[in-house]
Parts: sequence; structure tokens; C-alpha cells
Amino acid sequence: MVMVLGSLRPVNSSPIHTITNASSSNSSEKKSQYLTSRRAIVFGPSVLVASLLNFNTLSSSSPPSFHLALAQQQQLDELQQEEDRAVQLFQEASPSVVFIKDLEIDKIPKTSSADVNLIEDENAKVEGTGSGFIWDKFGHIVTNYHVVAKLATDGSGAHRCKVYLVDAKGNGFYREGKIVGVDPAYDLAILKVDAEGYELKPVVLGTSQNLLVGQSCFAIGNPYGYENTLTTGVVSGLGREIPSPNGSAIRGAIQTDADINAGNSGGPLIDSHGHVIGVNTATFTRKGTGVSSGVNFAIPIDTVVRTVPYLIVYGTSYKDRF
Repeated sequence: MVMVLGSLRPVNSSPIHTITNASSSNSSEKKSQYLTSRRAIVFGPSVLVASLLNFNTLSSSSPPSFHLALAQQQQLDELQQEEDRAVQLFQEASPSVVFIKDLEIDKIPKTSSADVNLIEDENAKVEGTGSGFIWDKFGHIVTNYHVVAKLATDGSGAHRCKVYLVDAKGNGFYREGKIVGVDPAYDLAILKVDAEGYELKPVVLGTSQNLLVGQSCFAIGNPYGYENTLTTGVVSGLGREIPSPNGSAIRGAIQTDADINAGNSGGPLIDSHGHVIGVNTATFTRKGTGVSSGVNFAIPIDTVVRTVPYLIVYGTSYKDRF
């Protein structure tokens, strides 16, 4: 108790004198000071609690319009955050997506210049369009086999593959795509472009192993020739089975309600972190309309990761080599 009283004394008091005075005739004065300090210590927190209670009372007594406005503002903030995330995701991922055109040349020019072969004029017509994404900085492009099937099976040399790309600095250009390897069983193909002088931006690969139904996903591609189109949705189902171009079944496909239409094939399906989780491949359409039913499918990226290295190195899949 003496140490407490001593600590309440003015700083210029002598500690010895303070202890002595604790039992002197000035004890009444010290007692009064002590009681005053005790009241401050005891009632101080009570005043704070009372203030908080008063705030809560005022808040709870606020009109319903106040609470409604607060809830609306929170919803707007959450919506803005979601929109900002989608915008940023598209800006970061879209430079890695390419636009592919299948050209059929009526009159094969005498010159072998790639630029001449890729000019779209009366001598060259567009047979089909699709999407793809940059696999590495060496110019390898992943797409669907059915996007380049005519080029892959062309024996006349009349088909050309025109690939539109964007480099890491945002500069657009196009190059001829050469087939490196194909795997019709998984509807996958690898193209190679000469991008010398340009810095390519490969996609960021994710995994399809831990996907959950209901999580957000985004598709980027070129539906009906409209470049750099973003559609959004969720993972609608997992472990689906869809037909492949060679008549076999592709198992483990991802089902999504993110719109996938003609021209989206070969483009990436990405998660909310911007990581590729699949290759957009197929959609069910309403009979006779050609309109998407909202039931769309992508090849899981884990399957792609197992297949692509063999296509790049050997031109064929693992199962076709052994």
C-alpha cells in the first residue's frame, strides 16, 4: 500500500519522506487522494462501458432506413470487389490466349512466304476458328485437335493455320502455326509459332484434382470470331464423360455453365486465381438452334499436363508410343 501511495505523490517528493508521511498527521490528506484515485480507477472503465452501451442503444434505435442503407452499401462494396477481381483476372490472363484461324488456300502461291500464305483474300477462305493458349516462351500453343483437324489431315498442302497473339507488352501480331503433335483421343493438339523478337506470356497452370462443384470459373476465347471474350460461371459437375474426335471417350471432364460456343474450343478455363484448370472443348446445344444449353465441358488440366510434354517432344501421346 505504501508503494501505491508513493506512486501517487508528485514526482519531486522524496521517496523516504513519502514513506514517513504515510504514518504522519498528513495521512487524512493522503487518504483523500487515494480514494479519489480509486474512484477514477474503478469508475473509469464503467464510464467507457456506459458510452459503448449508449452507442449501441443509439444504433439499435436508428430507423430501418439506416440499416437498409448500410446493408445496401455493404452489398455494393462486395459487388465492386467481385467486379474488380474479374477485371484484373481477365487483364492478366487474356495476353496468354490466342485466336486461331484455319485457312484453305484455293491457289497455292509459288512463293513460300508465310505472310503471303496467310493473307485472307479471294484465294484463301476461313474454314474455321478456334482458341488456344500459350504453353511456354518457346512458342508452343495448346488447343483442341478438332480446331486443327483439317490441317492435321491435309494431304494437299492447301490448309494453313493463322495464329493471332499478343506479347507481354501488349503488342498484337500473327504467325503461322505448325503442328507439332496431336492426340485425338483427348482432343488435344500442339502448335508451334515463330515468335522471335517477341516476349510471350505463358499461362499459369493450376490443377483440376481438388476442384469443387460450385466454385467460380472463367472462360476466355473467341466465340464466333469475337476476340478476347470473357464468360463467367461455376463448376457445375466433375468426372463427366464426353466423346472424343476419334470416337473414344474422354473421362474426367469438367462441366461448367460458363458459356462455351463455337470459337471457344481450345481456350482456357481458369479459376478465380487466374490458374488454368481446363481446356474448353464441347457444349450441348438445343436441337436445331445451335444455341448453347449451358451444359459445357472442358478437358481437365491434369490430363493436359500429362499429355502435352509427349506431344512436344515426340509428336504423339505416351500411349501411342508404347
